[in-house]
Amino acid sequence: MSTALAQEIFEKKFFSHIPSDIRKTFGPEQIQALEDAFAEQWTKHPLDIRHSFGFWRFRYYFVLIGGRERRELTRRQERLFSLSELAFFIGFLAFSTGLGILALYLVKSALGIDVFPHFSFGIWDWWQQHMLNRA
Repeated sequence: MSTALAQEIFEKKFFSHIPSDIRKTFGPEQIQALEDAFAEQWTKHPLDIRHSFGFWRFRYYFVLIGGRERRELTRRQERLFSLSELAFFIGFLAFSTGLGILALYLVKSALGIDVFPHFSFGIWDWWQQHMLNRA
């Protein structure tokens, strides 16, 4: 699409939402500045999936875009982001700890070490039955 055509489309869509008496007050530099400001929002994204499909009599579309956040965050967004980072870190730490304990338990059981006589969680038996006897 040519630059002139893109600018014409932008002006038609943008200025269709502005009253005509105000529309007349915009100069060429102001229009270009507005176009540049809005064009920054629709730059290339690392993740950009756009697809449309027909279903019955209608056409539908979905858009999935993703990338690094470049906008300034509000205080509420920053707090929410910090809390989500904390929750992710705690979840990752809990998962890693559980996986580590499971690995140590399996090594202990494989070496035949019996910490509590006549007591078992049954994990080693399950592991032997389902994972080691697959051949």
